[in-house]
Parts: sequence; C-alpha cells; structure tokens
Amino acid sequence: MFQPPAPGGAHDHHHYRAGRARRFFTIAGRQLAAGDSAPEMFSGAIDAAWHRLAEDIDAHAEFTTVHAGRRLTHVRGAGTGHITWVAAYEEAFGPLPEVWFTNGDGTVDSAAHNRYRETGQVWASWNCSPAGGGDDVCAEPAR
Repeated sequence: MFQPPAPGGAHDHHHYRAGRARRFFTIAGRQLAAGDSAPEMFSGAIDAAWHRLAEDIDAHAEFTTVHAGRRLTHVRGAGTGHITWVAAYEEAFGPLPEVWFTNGDGTVDSAAHNRYRETGQVWASWNCSPAGGGDDVCAEPAR
C-alpha cells in the first residue's frame, strides 16, 4: 500500500499534500458514486502530489481504491468556473486549507484564499479531474 513519507525533513510538504489528495479522492468517490460529475482539481500543489503518486500505477490504484472506493485515473480536462465540491469537502473535513490555493511551485494565491474565506465560494481554473468507476467500484471508501 502507498504510504506517504513520514512527517519531518524535506518531505513535510509532500506528506501534507498527499493527505489533502486523500481527502480529495474521498470526495471524488462520493460524487462519482452519486452520479455527479468528477470534482475539479484546482490546486497545483495537490495536483503535483497526485502526479507523483500516479508514477507508480499499482500504488495509485490501491491508494484511490482505499480512499475513493474505486480506482480513479488522472484525466486532462481544462476549465474555469465555480468549484462544485467545496461544500461536500467542508461538511466532511472542515474549511479548505491554504494548500488548495497553492500552485505547484508553492506560491499561494492569497487573493483567492481570502475570497474563499469571505464568501465560502471558490472560482478557479483547472487542468484535470479524476475519472473512474464501473467494475472498479468497491463497497465503501476509507474514512
């Protein structure tokens, strides 16, 4: 089973981002199981952690199956608009942390993060989303 690096040292940011990817996959699994569209991956930082995970196909399949209840794949699909899954994330895990507003090189979009904190809404661009399901569906994602 894929295990993110333990906290401490140079891998702290990767460990934290992998934890947020875990939560994203949980929301993705719930949305897909309900017949909703896949959630938009708008965080460059979390997407970078997802790319590192996807380098190991077997670990990625196991990780997404455990956390989403199904195998998910990483698919390109650019868009801009309202991020539809924020309320589901907040209900399950609380407010979105700053890392969701961080790009791949670690720069925080403070204006977007502040807008979210003031309004509870996220409007952003994305380049990918998860896809999956069908015969890969498992009984229940990990909590």
